[in-house]
Amino acid sequence: MSATTTAIATEPQLRPSHQYQQSCSAPAASLTVDTDPDDIVEASRLADANVPEGGEGWIVIAGCATLTWWYLGMSYSWGIMQAALVERELASASTLSWVGALCVTFNSIGALVWAKFIRMVGTRQAALFGIICLGGGCVLSGFCTGNVGGLFFTSGVLMGLGTSLCFLLVSVTPAQYFNKKRGTAIGIIYAAGGLGGTALTLAMSGLIQRVGPAWTFRIFGFMILATGVPAALVIKERVPIRKNAFIDKGLLRNSRFLTLMVAGGLSTFYLLVAPFFLPLYCTTIGLSQTAGAALVAAFNLSSAIGRLGCGISCDKFGPVNTLFFALLLNALTLLLVWPFSTSVGPLAVFVVLNGVGNGSFFSAMPPVVSSLFGSLRMPVVMGMIITGWGPGYLLGAPIAGYLLAAYGGEHGSSSNYHPAIFFAGAAALASCLLVGVVRVQSSKGLLSKI
Repeated sequence: MSATTTAIATEPQLRPSHQYQQSCSAPAASLTVDTDPDDIVEASRLADANVPEGGEGWIVIAGCATLTWWYLGMSYSWGIMQAALVERELASASTLSWVGALCVTFNSIGALVWAKFIRMVGTRQAALFGIICLGGGCVLSGFCTGNVGGLFFTSGVLMGLGTSLCFLLVSVTPAQYFNKKRGTAIGIIYAAGGLGGTALTLAMSGLIQRVGPAWTFRIFGFMILATGVPAALVIKERVPIRKNAFIDKGLLRNSRFLTLMVAGGLSTFYLLVAPFFLPLYCTTIGLSQTAGAALVAAFNLSSAIGRLGCGISCDKFGPVNTLFFALLLNALTLLLVWPFSTSVGPLAVFVVLNGVGNGSFFSAMPPVVSSLFGSLRMPVVMGMIITGWGPGYLLGAPIAGYLLAAYGGEHGSSSNYHPAIFFAGAAALASCLLVGVVRVQSSKGLLSKI
């Protein structure tokens, strides 16, 4: 039994179960963030016992999966567009990596604001706003392929706003419809993002060769709007979202929360390094652009498999256990496989294994938060956790780009990439160790399902 469960069982001030039931089923769920954290976790468990475990929830999952296909797929295929713009001498890889990094950094910049926004307007309206920002930003990017400043605004800011809102929505909505299958449901949603990255990477590479970067942006933008708007219309909350304060100050005194927040922040320093720099690395070791695109597509496909497998593993073995092993896989592949991948065979091994671990991070985090801190406060807790990812999202890929430039640049030998790779691997290993600390804090039993 976990330490959290034990604390709940022995807490003398807990209210009777029927009072929990009333507070959980009330339209505006009266629990506030000042309530004892153990009370909220217990109330969340009682509320979770009444979720439908499917039904119309699967329609909502389909809508969330469609949004994830686009926002995550576009983020993970940025390396293809970046390589094309570098080839056309718009700017260096280190400069253009800031554009892709800025887009995903909005996951953190807007997390707390979006949590409030979703509660105010509802999930459907929020989903519509997010997908319109994503698609509209992509269309406008087509007019900025000769202007780095314009790309920062369209691909960085506008698409970043859409990406961040969609990301938070799909992370917190499944908790209203699933309990025992929550990890699987979230895994399906994020697996769609990996599949989207696979398809979009191949499609983007082909379109750039045929119609150029500008029309590639526009075509993708119109497709995002045509499929994403209908998907947004089916996303809705099952019960009104509980009113929360902007942040939960009590969690700032919770050692498990703080450790998990730092671990997540370190993870984002390395998550984008592989997908952003693989196309350039492939060229350096003598592979064609087509081969590079195929390996990035394989990375995204492996990521999809990892996301789905991770979701199932969260339900079966526990989300904290699953997150730990996903981060360990990332660290080992970055430190022990990629630096020695100077031909297509070893690089393919790295792509598959690292893709699995990379994708698993996103599928594991929402179940971890729900398990440790309660589903009733998922929006505010996820908002706080994601806010801590900002520095890594913004600086991780650019730091790797500057390390690459400092040690010879993208047109030298494969050893030029080693400092950037080891930087990413060190961040992954540190994150893994911190999640191990959370695991021990939750339960010292090695076989416990945490």
